[in-house]
Amino acid sequence: MNGPRTPSTAPVGHPSGWRGRVGCGGAVTPGDAVLSALLALALLAIPLPSPGQQPATVYRIGWLVGGPSPKDATPQNCPHKGNPLWQALVEAMRERGYTHGQNLLVECRWTEGRDERAPALAAELVHLKVDLIVAANTNQVRAAKQATNTIPIVMRSVIDPVRRGLVGSLAHPGGNVTGLADDAGLEILGRYLQLLTEAVPTAARIAALRSPGTAGDPALLWGSLLETEARALGVTLQSYRVRDPEELAGAFAAMTEARAEALLVVPSPFFVVHRHRIVALAAQHRLPAMYPDRGDVVAGGLMAYAVDERETAGRLAAYVDRILQGAKPGELPVEQPTKFTLILNLTTAKTLGLTISPTILIQAEEVIQ
Repeated sequence: MNGPRTPSTAPVGHPSGWRGRVGCGGAVTPGDAVLSALLALALLAIPLPSPGQQPATVYRIGWLVGGPSPKDATPQNCPHKGNPLWQALVEAMRERGYTHGQNLLVECRWTEGRDERAPALAAELVHLKVDLIVAANTNQVRAAKQATNTIPIVMRSVIDPVRRGLVGSLAHPGGNVTGLADDAGLEILGRYLQLLTEAVPTAARIAALRSPGTAGDPALLWGSLLETEARALGVTLQSYRVRDPEELAGAFAAMTEARAEALLVVPSPFFVVHRHRIVALAAQHRLPAMYPDRGDVVAGGLMAYAVDERETAGRLAAYVDRILQGAKPGELPVEQPTKFTLILNLTTAKTLGLTISPTILIQAEEVIQ
């Protein structure tokens, strides 16, 4: 890519006729002598590049995510309004000396919730010879890892990356992948259930909305782990797996028929893409629900327990900066979140006829009214 150009050392343009008179061997007039002196001074005034000076480096980063593409964004125009994580990341990168459109270019690719698109999109980024790929969610990280073993990959929004085979260990990831785990292990699902039962203490039957796992995927362990947590809390867990948006309405109808009294939405890029539909169905069936993302609550969901977005953005920027400056991703330990936030929507609680107890309210970092 072309970085900022160094100032040219070519002579400035000559006045019309000057070259012709000298070239013809005519007498040099006093005016010509003055003009020559002025041109010489102008040349001396042009700053020359210092020995060894190089044009400023422009870095190109790939951004591969499983959610929907923003309406105001294109693959080459990623910045968009209304996304707190993106805006915080742009700010954090700027603080480290990277300005989008100047010394930083970002190529964005979105799978639109279709996992099968990830390998082709990852291959596109590799073909563009990006300097680094930021990939969100397990499916996209795995696709990027399969597409290249040389381009560094910084992951985010991945649950249990060791068990999923994305890194060797948290302390020594090895290979070309490092970044942020989005949880404190699969055990975080137990915290989702605990907070949901505190918010809806009368719920004895809780529906769990899940996307199907694939062979070897630790997501298959979620069912047994959630069952164990549910038994410990004295509630019955009912699992509903959905792989297609057309199946959502039927899943919610089945929840109502089974007399579910609350809902846990298990993290999945598929559910991010269809969040508005899910929130609307939960409201229609009057199910108070726990979600994995702040955006779900903003869309009208009851509550979410999520990683702090600004903290995530700052840590992502730190990884990107260190790798662009020469650090090897396999030698950078994977970090786990240190701060989760509880977000509540009291307007939704009122609509559901639900009174949120003070013990829950005091834990909330953000309350939407």
